[in-house]
Amino acid sequence: MIVYDFVPDEEKALEQVNGDTLAAARKVIAVHINYPSRAAQRGRTPAQPSYFLKPSSSLALGGSPVERPAGCELLGYEGEIALVIGKAARRVSLDDAWSHVAAITASNDLGVYDLRWADKGSNLRSKGGDGFTPVGPELIPADAVDPSQLRIRTWHNGELVQDDTTEDLLFPFARLVADLSQLLTLEEGDIILTGTPAGASVATPGDVLEVEVETVDGSLSTGRLITTVEEGTTAFADFGAQPKVDDLQREEAYGSRKAAGLAAPASVLTPELKAKLESVATATLSSQMRKRGLNNVSIDGLQATRPDRRVVGLARTLRYVPNREDLFKTHGGGFNAQKRAIDSVDEGEILVMEARGEKGTGTVGDILALRAQVRGAAAIITDGGVRDYSAVADLEMPTYFSNPHPAVLGRRHIPWDTDITIACGGATVQPGDIIVADSDGILVIPPAIAEELVEDSIQQEREETFIFEMVKQGNSVDGLYPMNSEWQARYKEWEAKAND
Repeated sequence: MIVYDFVPDEEKALEQVNGDTLAAARKVIAVHINYPSRAAQRGRTPAQPSYFLKPSSSLALGGSPVERPAGCELLGYEGEIALVIGKAARRVSLDDAWSHVAAITASNDLGVYDLRWADKGSNLRSKGGDGFTPVGPELIPADAVDPSQLRIRTWHNGELVQDDTTEDLLFPFARLVADLSQLLTLEEGDIILTGTPAGASVATPGDVLEVEVETVDGSLSTGRLITTVEEGTTAFADFGAQPKVDDLQREEAYGSRKAAGLAAPASVLTPELKAKLESVATATLSSQMRKRGLNNVSIDGLQATRPDRRVVGLARTLRYVPNREDLFKTHGGGFNAQKRAIDSVDEGEILVMEARGEKGTGTVGDILALRAQVRGAAAIITDGGVRDYSAVADLEMPTYFSNPHPAVLGRRHIPWDTDITIACGGATVQPGDIIVADSDGILVIPPAIAEELVEDSIQQEREETFIFEMVKQGNSVDGLYPMNSEWQARYKEWEAKAND
């Protein structure tokens, strides 16, 4: 049994993680996603915490080596803050939960992505190997720290790769303890791994991993938890699941396709298709979609900061829901959905916001609009208001909006979710839809029909150029617009001469 006899305010005492500490751990519980930076990297933000178990046999002391199993490619590392339970917790309240934590320390949530396919979500084999949960080297008394003012850093071969704080966690530590205790008893010595920030990646044999947890002011530190990676030599027996990886697992393990050395996925909006869409008017595209039975594909009622610009890009989406004070407290602050959407929009993409046509507050202001421009966004579209209008209008990036309004977001909205199907200006928009906007309006084009649609639009505009010239020469529109068979024949002659 661990005996915690800390006098933190007087002595700032630290206790070393040792074999007795590990022996006292009955269970290790890990949180899937908790840091906003990790949620943005993964492209999903959970509404509630979710967990998985790691066996206590996975625990190891700092300085111990970890083996990448033979035949495995992707040994992932994740620097985390570990909570050590000091007294049993069962159905505890949020206010009381932190008192059940005795100490915090550094941990590394190691695992092999090669076995995720066989685990069906349990992570038992992929995350439960011997030595896959090193902790230490020092314990910091829980009552000596503010759990929202901790810093975690991870080094990979001496390079700082993770650096974040607990100020804006999706699920504060007390909430994790209280939540888990509603169904199961947290026992003395149990360890909770509280999630990892962005920057986790893959280690190979010979690499050295270091994790440190400290208070934001630097007054207390766990010291560096050091783990050296070794190559396993014993192959898996043939009667169990074998290691298997693909590019999706490589992307997940390294954090991005680029980091994994993988080519970016081919975009439906190729440079050639984009150039063609830029060459035709939205009015033409609209008429061609109407011929295909698509009548509800325009985002209506908005004005533009740059009405002279023509914009073509792929949609990213952000949804606001009506403000409710209790929900705004949990979803409105910190690195919320609005900020995550802005901070993850990529070159040439268009961020489309669902604000329910609510004009009584701003949905984006000058700083976030500037951030989107710096990231290369082609435009922002919102059917709500815009704050700091003059500054937003001065940006090179166009913004489409319903009206200027000085009020902040929380007056009417909660930023709720990203990259989901939304409604904006009376149109349904899905992530990956092609958005085309000019002075005539804004259209949402299903990617599957874009190639055929633009070719027919180009043909239609050639015909309309001919009709315009004929009308300019004094011809009546009767039989010409639309063209009857006689005018069709004359058009073909005109087109053949134009192509010579």
